Amino acid sequence: MPQTATRTRIKICGLTREEDVDAAVAAGADAIGFVMYAPSPRAVSPERAAQLAKRLPPFVSPVLLFVNEVTATVQAISALVPGCVLQFHGDESPADCMAGAASPSRPYLRAARIPLGEGAAQFDLVKYALEHSHAQAILLDAHVEGYGGSGKAFNWSLLPPSVSSHLVLSGGLTPANVTDGILQVRPRCKTLAVDVSSGVEADGPDGKPVKGIKDAEKIQRFVAAVRAADAQLAKNLHDLLSAT
Repeated sequence: MPQTATRTRIKICGLTREEDVDAAVAAGADAIGFVMYAPSPRAVSPERAAQLAKRLPPFVSPVLLFVNEVTATVQAISALVPGCVLQFHGDESPADCMAGAASPSRPYLRAARIPLGEGAAQFDLVKYALEHSHAQAILLDAHVEGYGGSGKAFNWSLLPPSVSSHLVLSGGLTPANVTDGILQVRPRCKTLAVDVSSGVEADGPDGKPVKGIKDAEKIQRFVAAVRAADAQLAKNLHDLLSAT
């Protein structure tokens, strides 16, 4: 697939506090995700999501994550957050996604749950993207028990070599591995964005991430690592063009 030097867009997901929204925006995030799935420890109420979304400046998009929610509820919650993008992260069919994003029409992402280990090679991402061709992008996350974000990385090298779609890489990303993830996945698709949640959360007393509480310094390091990948891709492209 022909490559161009493009900026990788960044979504910070699972935000619950004003200071974390502000930190993500200050670091250069393009989108802020709010979880509308009540069982998730990062979930916020629709009213809270609307309140936090009001802090966003122009050209930073609020994203509402739904899991197997009924169409009427998706539309009612979406109406509270002007300019929102929807993210369907459960077992929704293409028709379910299109219905939830209709009236008025809203852009949406469709999550693909990629098996861990060697099973990733058996997931037909090309077919899945074709089935969900109305989605603005396909979001790639690891398939684990439960919904709403896995915090685990699947084997990126087992993805198809060419997918004619916009992709969002998610699942287990951190400031330490996101550069490698972008370098591996970006050549396989039209454009690539990244989505992080647990990888930028604050550490608790036990050393484990505190779900829903972000760390401003980790967010800054994550964004810096994404920009390092973009710089490497631009250099690779420059070297390729110089050699031809």
